[in-house]
Amino acid sequence: MTVRLSLFALISSTLLSACSPSSDSKDQAGQKEVSAIQSSEVNVYSYRKEALIKPVLDQFSKQTGIKVNLVTGKADALFTRLQAEGQDSPADILVTTDAGRLHRAKAAGLLQSIESKTLIERIPAHLRDPDNQWYGLSSRARVVFYNKEKVSADELSSYEDLANQKWRGRICIRSSSNIYNQSLMASLIAHNGEEKALAWAKGVVANMARPPKGNDRGQMSGAAIGECDIAIANTYYFGKWLASTDAQDQEYASKVAVFYPNQTGRGAHINVSGAGLVKHSKNKASAIQLLEFLANTESQTFYAQANHEYPVVEGTPVSDIVKSWGYPFKVDQLNLDTLGQLNADAVKLFDKAGWK
Repeated sequence: MTVRLSLFALISSTLLSACSPSSDSKDQAGQKEVSAIQSSEVNVYSYRKEALIKPVLDQFSKQTGIKVNLVTGKADALFTRLQAEGQDSPADILVTTDAGRLHRAKAAGLLQSIESKTLIERIPAHLRDPDNQWYGLSSRARVVFYNKEKVSADELSSYEDLANQKWRGRICIRSSSNIYNQSLMASLIAHNGEEKALAWAKGVVANMARPPKGNDRGQMSGAAIGECDIAIANTYYFGKWLASTDAQDQEYASKVAVFYPNQTGRGAHINVSGAGLVKHSKNKASAIQLLEFLANTESQTFYAQANHEYPVVEGTPVSDIVKSWGYPFKVDQLNLDTLGQLNADAVKLFDKAGWK
């Protein structure tokens, strides 16, 4: 695992004393001993790449004088590291992608509840843990990308329709080991039950144009070059193509279009990148302050512009690229913690369906 540390300037204690977190009074009373002295640093373990989080952390340090130490790495490696470090871990905040991973961290006892009025007011209930152990900070939709020369939008409808025989040999999609697909499957279990979800998975396997391989860009590329007619991927990858100066990226982007499934029903499946307060945080008050900062309009706008994701705070503008392929759209309101709760069931059904 590659570790990067980003150290920021330390401002005087006089300034720090003015930077108390904006948690509600009940939370402050319960944490009186912890927050009596405002700590001067926060340690962040992040699966998000440095370029997608460091500018926000820099701004937080600039505004508050609180130093942020950033460690980046793979999701599983950070999870294992937190478990190994236990109560001696220096980590205060865990940042990762997908509600399935956030739920896993919660279930493993790596996080703790945060009673923050700011976070509860700004982040919708379906995008945060019911026990307030993690909060979504940006969202993405897992949707259909279709080759515009081979498919018209009026042929598409829902996730369920992907199992229809009309798509036989026409779908590119990642392996069942991918957390994004596991969460999509978990949403189908939640909405339709295990029996129908299994039948869906078997239908999609029968409709695959090739054995699952590659990442989300690989699926989109397959559709662009004609290896398949439709692909399933997260929206922000398409945004990266459209924003790219690479000629091939631009060519591929011109070949495909976005379709949001289930717009006449429950809405498109979404997921989040999010963060939680580590159970053994030594800088709890400052960590909560940073989490609240990540939910302000400035930080939300950065996420929306830099990675072409959807902000979780209502009223935050999206990028022009995101607008260009359709926004707003109808979103599935399923509480995302459900995706983590049903993850093991999703994996079992994938195995039964023969999804590699």
